[in-house]
Amino acid sequence: MTKRSPDTGGPGPDQRLRGYIQLVATGPELSKSLDSDQAEDAMAIILNGETDPVRSGIFLIALRMKRETDEENIGVMNALMRSMRTATAAAPDVIAMADPFNGFLRSIPATPFVPAVLAACGFPAYLHGIETTGPKYGLTPRMILRAAGRAVDLDVDAARDRLDDPGIGWTYIDQRHYAAPLHDLMPLREAMVKRACLSTLEVVMRPIAGARRTHLLTGFVHKAYPPVYAALARHAGYYSAAVVRGVEGGCIPSLSQLSRYFGFRCEEPLVMHRLPPAEVGIERKERALDIPERFADAMAASAYGATSCLEPVAAYARDLGLAALSGEAGPMRDSLVYAAAIALAHGGKAEDLAAGATMARHAIDSGAALVHFQA
Repeated sequence: MTKRSPDTGGPGPDQRLRGYIQLVATGPELSKSLDSDQAEDAMAIILNGETDPVRSGIFLIALRMKRETDEENIGVMNALMRSMRTATAAAPDVIAMADPFNGFLRSIPATPFVPAVLAACGFPAYLHGIETTGPKYGLTPRMILRAAGRAVDLDVDAARDRLDDPGIGWTYIDQRHYAAPLHDLMPLREAMVKRACLSTLEVVMRPIAGARRTHLLTGFVHKAYPPVYAALARHAGYYSAAVVRGVEGGCIPSLSQLSRYFGFRCEEPLVMHRLPPAEVGIERKERALDIPERFADAMAASAYGATSCLEPVAAYARDLGLAALSGEAGPMRDSLVYAAAIALAHGGKAEDLAAGATMARHAIDSGAALVHFQA
């Protein structure tokens, strides 16, 4: 089956998607994979609202249950990228960061404060995400940044301008402003309950590019994902990517034990790198900053998307982040140093992890990181 445009007398969008479903939803032994053009056409039909939401959900679930091929992922990614609003910064190098869009349930993410540290080190950085989504409906960077009074609803051009402002150098950009058609699928995705391929692909989208190179820092949990993320990052136009075995799938590894990240630069192959916390001067018994027990009821209440109950947790995370940027020792500050060290070393701004950690600590202790965060 090949993609056929309705203006050539072929089947219309709804009928084409029906045909794609018949291919991918025929059971564990008879289901067939799509080529990239078919997958792109199917996703474009869904993004354009040219079919019934039920049919859209069936397609995405069937694709997931069959297990998406690299070619299918590339096709869906092509449709997502064609529907995006993008911008290019004047800065030659920019790094994009993305935690899991469905948030954190057990630990406080330090990621919202890392871009300001990188900006203070001369590495323009942005974080992209959403309010929250299933299946976790957890605490997200957007919630924490909003609690801190930072702008979380900038359009793509305004976000790009903040990256290019040397007094700021960092920003947050929400999916609703760079990929509105994808964001509009949130009700459908919540009705589907289970993760679709979109949960993987949205992390490696590239709304803002550097003038010469764009780098990616993200995380993973399951060992099958690094090569998938790497292939998608290359296709999205990233010059390099560092995919970290992070706490709850985030950008920041465990503070208490050996971890690793998988990275590539340009056309180089994907390589595993060891991450011993001691190499960046971190020695802790706790792997991350756990969410206190007093917030257990709020975290449980958010299970079905009632994110307003997480406001006290976001305020707590904000206070910890601001204290860390002010130089207060603790796991939050160590998390900022660790993530920044990985980004600086992998992005070629520091000779190695230890040098990156030294740069990050200086940015924090000098007060520069806090100035950038509050700019």
